[in-house]
Amino acid sequence: MTGPPGVLAELAPDVFAYVQADGSWFINNTGFVVAGDGVLSIDSCATEDRTRAYLAAIRTVTARPVTTLVNTHHHPDHTNGNGLLGARVIVAHADCREQLARVPWPPPVPVFGPVDWGQVSRDLPGICFERRLDLHVGGRRIELLHFGTPAHTTNDIVAWLPADRVLFAGDLVFNGATPFALSGSVAGWLDVLTALRDLGAEVIVPGHGPPGGPGLLQETAGYLEFVQKAAADTYAAGRPVPDAAAGLDLGCYAELTDAERIVGNLYRAYAELDGRDRGCPLDEARCFAGMVAYNGGRPLRCLA
Repeated sequence: MTGPPGVLAELAPDVFAYVQADGSWFINNTGFVVAGDGVLSIDSCATEDRTRAYLAAIRTVTARPVTTLVNTHHHPDHTNGNGLLGARVIVAHADCREQLARVPWPPPVPVFGPVDWGQVSRDLPGICFERRLDLHVGGRRIELLHFGTPAHTTNDIVAWLPADRVLFAGDLVFNGATPFALSGSVAGWLDVLTALRDLGAEVIVPGHGPPGGPGLLQETAGYLEFVQKAAADTYAAGRPVPDAAAGLDLGCYAELTDAERIVGNLYRAYAELDGRDRGCPLDEARCFAGMVAYNGGRPLRCLA
């Protein structure tokens, strides 16, 4: 494992976020709720070492096993460690299961460089739903919600704890890292962020970066609105995505980690300007090659 393990933050009684420092490629946040005779985990981690460090953190709070696992979406930083957690039940959106079953792994070495993934096991969800599923855990209601449109991916769900006003947002919210819409929809993501505001969350755990308040929703939306406007301008001018990305002033968003994601985001925004469906498959190999080129030909920074 490159870099330190995550740290626990107790957000409400028996509700914890596990926040991994840096929050860049493959360094995601997870969380868990302790109740009854077990633990409900929200996501796993990208590597064996990081998932085992997460399990060790859980054990500093309780000796109870992880019995239920919720995957907020199919991306490998949130699902690679599924099998290591030992959950009896894995819950996710229906398309999360389908994506996990067909997405190749591991990623090509030229994109991220060599990474010690360890012995990971992306076990598939066994309980799947389309729009909403309520879990009742130790007297708490946890609402698992999908908002009916591709956003960060086609299968993003959130875990909403209404009594505690705590929202585990998965990668629908980023804090300090560049949002990434290649697998979903820029327009759809903005729609979902509007719906998330209506929940009235007081504490939001993003997929990457430290937890915060409702202002994180607008910060993520601000970047996506920037992408939409930039894409509209460069698309109208007939500029291909690599040229558009290379010539784009990111302004305040240049401070976010993983700036090269602008390439993938522009490809997605261009597809929407072409009238293609939200979440339609794109040529991901071309998109990642463009991000590597944007990064000066170097593999993308990955501290997993």
